[in-house]
This record gives sequence, C-alpha cells and structure tokens, in this order.
Amino acid sequence: MIIENFHIVEQNILQHCLKAGRINEKIKLIAVSKNQSIKKIEEAIRAGIKDFGENKAQEFKDKCSVIRGDLNWHFIGHLQTNKVKYIIESAEYIHSVDSIKIAVEINKRAEQINKLQKILIEINTGGEDSKFGIKNYEELEKLSEYIVSLPNLIFSGLMTMAPFTSDTKLIRKCFSKLRDYKDKLNSIGYKLEELSMGMTNDYEIAIEEGSTMLRIGTAIFGQRD
Repeated sequence: MIIENFHIVEQNILQHCLKAGRINEKIKLIAVSKNQSIKKIEEAIRAGIKDFGENKAQEFKDKCSVIRGDLNWHFIGHLQTNKVKYIIESAEYIHSVDSIKIAVEINKRAEQINKLQKILIEINTGGEDSKFGIKNYEELEKLSEYIVSLPNLIFSGLMTMAPFTSDTKLIRKCFSKLRDYKDKLNSIGYKLEELSMGMTNDYEIAIEEGSTMLRIGTAIFGQRD
C-alpha cells in the first residue's frame, strides 16, 4: 500500500510542478512518520523514500536509533530546550525554531558535537492561537539576525502550517505570505533556499506557491496506527 501511495503522490507532485512551471527535482518529499510503526517506515524506505519527519523528540530519538541507512531525518514538531539533546545528533533539519532561546540551545548542543545544524524558522502565517511560530515579519527579522550570529547554525529557510480548512484562498494566502517573507529576507542579504510548507490536504497549493519541502503523512502511510 505504501509503495502505491508513494507513486500516486509522486505523480501528483510532478503534475502540479508542470502546472506551476517548476522542476519537481527541486522539491523534497518528507514522509511524516510520527506514530507510524518501524515496519511501515521500513516499507517506505523500500519504496525509495529517504526523508522522514517526526514531531516528538523521544520518538525521533528511538526511531533513529533503530532505523539505519542513507536517510535524512527532519524534526518538524514544537521543540522544548530540554529535548534538543535527543534530536541533535540525527536531525538533518530542524524545521520548528521559533525563539532565540531554542536557537541558543540548538547551537550549544551542535557545538558540543562539532556539528553545523540546518534549521528553519517556523512562522504562524495563519495567526492561529493553537499553533506555535513567529507571528509577524518584525519578529522574524529580529530572530533571523540573531540566528546568523550563532556559529553552529545554518539558517536554511522558513516553515509554516496552513489552517486545516477547505478554504483554498486562505491556505494559499498563508503559503504566499511565507514565500514573501523569504523573498524579503533574501532581498536584504540572506540566502534562504527552503520553504517547508504543504501537507496531505494542501500540498498541491504549496507546490504552486513555491514549496521546496512537502511534509506528507497520511497520503503515504494511510491513517495512523
């Protein structure tokens, strides 16, 4: 089932890239494996998936210690400072940096293991009280300026979650805002490449708005165990 689902998602990505005039190789598909069994993740690996996303630090640590191979692990959930130690060794990217405090802790832990850690800043583009993330450009600019002063962090891009809604105009507005923020930062000297946006219910819109990282779970794994 996972192999078939993966091929369907790949074809959808290709079709929407053609529609948007984009190159599909520039989009990284991250299989969101939270709450999924080791068996299902191994099936996804056999299907050809190399990037996996987890949102709980302990589960991230446990899975990374068991599942080996040429894989990239992404931490995509809200991260507390006391949990950074669980993910720092294995995380290729940390998508959810939203404060100076967490950036400082990631930098400290990365320095201890002589690692340059790739991070993204999370933006709450929908202004939802239930979600984490920076809420406006002024906060983003301040945090960005601080992050680039930390020697063991690589500021790679921005991340957002659109509201879970059938209102496609609202979803598109959130993704467009993230792209605009990236463009504004790059216009003043940053060199951001990544936009982490788009999940199972809205990744087609995210592709059209410039996403470079799609975080897709249900469309690949089916409903969670």
